[in-house]
Amino acid sequence: MTNQPSPARTPQDLNESITGGIGDSPLRPDGTLKVNGEFAYSSDLWAEDMLWGGTLRSPHPYARINSIDITEAVKHPGVYAVLTHEDVPGENVYGLKVADTPALASDIVRYKGEPVALVAADHPETARRALAKIVVDYDVLEPITDPERAAHDDTLPKLHPEHPGGNVVRYQPIISGDPEATADVVVSDVYTMGMQDQAFLGPESGLAIPAEDGGVDLFLATQWLHVDQKQTARALGLPVEKVRFTMSGVGGAFGGREDLSMQIHACMLALHTGKPVKMVYNREESFYGHVHRHPAKMYYEHGATKDGKLVYVKAKMYFDGGAYASKTPVVVSNATSLAVGPYEVPNVKIEGWGLYTNNPPCGAMRGLGAVQPGYAYESQMDKLAKALDMDPVELRQLNAVSQGSTMHTGQVLDSPAPVAELLQRLKDMPLPPQDAWKTADGQADVRGLPGGLSNTSHGEGVVRGVGYAVIIKNVSYAEGVDDYSTARVRLQAIGGEPVALVHTAAAEVGQGLITMKQQIVRSELGVERVTVAPADTNVGDAGSSSASRQTYITGGAVKTVCEAVREALFRLGRDKFGWTQTDLSLKGGKVVSAADGALAAVEEVLGDDVIEETREYHHLRTYPMDPVTGQSKRVHVQHAYAAHRAVVEVDAELGLVKVIQLDCAQDVGKAINPDAVIGQIQGGSTQGMGLAVMEEIKVKDGKIRNPSFTDYLIPTILDTPPMTVDVIERADPNSPYGVRGVGEPPTISATPAVVNAIRNATGLDLTHTPVSPEHICGVEPR
Repeated sequence: MTNQPSPARTPQDLNESITGGIGDSPLRPDGTLKVNGEFAYSSDLWAEDMLWGGTLRSPHPYARINSIDITEAVKHPGVYAVLTHEDVPGENVYGLKVADTPALASDIVRYKGEPVALVAADHPETARRALAKIVVDYDVLEPITDPERAAHDDTLPKLHPEHPGGNVVRYQPIISGDPEATADVVVSDVYTMGMQDQAFLGPESGLAIPAEDGGVDLFLATQWLHVDQKQTARALGLPVEKVRFTMSGVGGAFGGREDLSMQIHACMLALHTGKPVKMVYNREESFYGHVHRHPAKMYYEHGATKDGKLVYVKAKMYFDGGAYASKTPVVVSNATSLAVGPYEVPNVKIEGWGLYTNNPPCGAMRGLGAVQPGYAYESQMDKLAKALDMDPVELRQLNAVSQGSTMHTGQVLDSPAPVAELLQRLKDMPLPPQDAWKTADGQADVRGLPGGLSNTSHGEGVVRGVGYAVIIKNVSYAEGVDDYSTARVRLQAIGGEPVALVHTAAAEVGQGLITMKQQIVRSELGVERVTVAPADTNVGDAGSSSASRQTYITGGAVKTVCEAVREALFRLGRDKFGWTQTDLSLKGGKVVSAADGALAAVEEVLGDDVIEETREYHHLRTYPMDPVTGQSKRVHVQHAYAAHRAVVEVDAELGLVKVIQLDCAQDVGKAINPDAVIGQIQGGSTQGMGLAVMEEIKVKDGKIRNPSFTDYLIPTILDTPPMTVDVIERADPNSPYGVRGVGEPPTISATPAVVNAIRNATGLDLTHTPVSPEHICGVEPR
């Protein structure tokens, strides 16, 4: 069943007598367990007579496989299975958008870390030793590592000869207005962004158990149960119904669990051995075993009138997708369609390329495709403000979109777009005091200085900078994808009390999805007790926990099915008690008539009856971009907006940066759970700050040089600055309750705000993020 969104409802329309409903901030049912260290993650799974699986990975970014000799590995004591591509029972290829990734490499390896063989053994150390005995004969080939060259050099080898675009996964231009327009003031630069890792703490893991019907049950951490199920079933050569997936505890995701990792491998080993098989990646293997954020090179040019009105934007953007397509087509779509930011620009010429290379595969990561251009266009806005001698906030406000504005894709913004307001709210916030790192006697407290407790700076030459950024982000899937979610709700009386059970396949990856579903059921059905069934493939698809979509789409599904349950309950009451009223509602566990008051308790109406309904929720239809002009009447179902102000202090001599305040203003449409919303914004802000000053996977000649948390740095609590979060609610009339996606936007705007603040402090161009000490000190990083 397809349902169109209903208008937003005010809190007064909801059930005010129920605690823990919409607009409240109930405790998360998993929160205490996680804080206490008692929560069971997928890596904690265990089964009787369980084996351990391991993966042999390519040491080369690009090589031809001549032979694989497993003889000695099979002989190793404690080994139950050694499998190669010849043992893949179904199709040896899978992929999210393009089926181009082998379950196990057969003739070619295209990146360092690509899976080549599998082992199942009675102990993880036994598996590791057996893997070391597998002998693979490679012919090493020259890797393709430059994505810009891959886009234009036809003499390079085609990494996927079957792909019609050669090494171009997707090319998307967008042209609106006059692509050759000129302007009074022009600024341009070339911006690059390094490869960022999702850096989730829970490694890839799962437990596969062979079933009596010849199928397999897999308990795992993922972001999208049903798409994993379909891809795995094809590789196993089994009907989908014989491959059953159940969500286990997920230790973070941020897009890195959308692609398959150990799913096919664990199931293959379990079916081959007839025993449960557990696989858990170590940290180094995790760096090779999941996709990362696309590095990008972006050529930008902005033209404006002398009074600051934007005349045109031109951009060429290259996204390194690595060895396999993954989400590269979507990255190109999002990047080009959002490439000018939340600004009205009459003339636009954008070109975006997503490329195959022999670098590590890249795919989904928080802010998919919007992070890279957001850094570039917000850097450009500061550069343009400097050229015009204008206040950077006023320049942004002068050009800001609003409801009714037309994007460069031709899509009209049909819901509130309070961009100028967000910026003003930030500008009106008080700044932190100067020299806050000084003690009462004027000495330096190193804890408040760049470098912190390392005692590297004592305040000499420390300068302050302030930077702003505001961004636009699409919510949910786009370009004609029929994005939907399925929800099932059962209402029955247990122990003389109404109890609701809600069941979806939506992945709880730390964002608070379980609580959100409970809140909606409480508000819609007026019951206190709401149980959430484990997410699995026994209920319809809920789509991925990505694209800031679950509160919108799965929330919409839960709301819709609750409405169906409520109507069924009213029908039951009319049949049992002869009610004729048409003004019925549920409040405080009672059926209430607006005219006649409470008619009966819900448990009285139910008696021994059970009401169970299942519904799908589909958002408004979207349409693909034209492959030549990029025009579309609705590329995206919804847009979200966030703005940041960063305050930094920089020791320019040592190249050290300390972010001392990072404030955010964001429109969330409707805060279903205000505390969770603020938590999402704070977490996203911290992740964006990490990309600004420290997070980068270093890749040289196709090889990762820092695959560990020793050398890949992420912000800790000591790096995280104070944050003032200003949440505003401008309801989207097309979404359930008026909600707007929350999780991704703050990640996008935090990065350019921090970099703009460092520029403001130092006067440097800083065209690469993350900004390193070498960039600030003028030393070329090695």
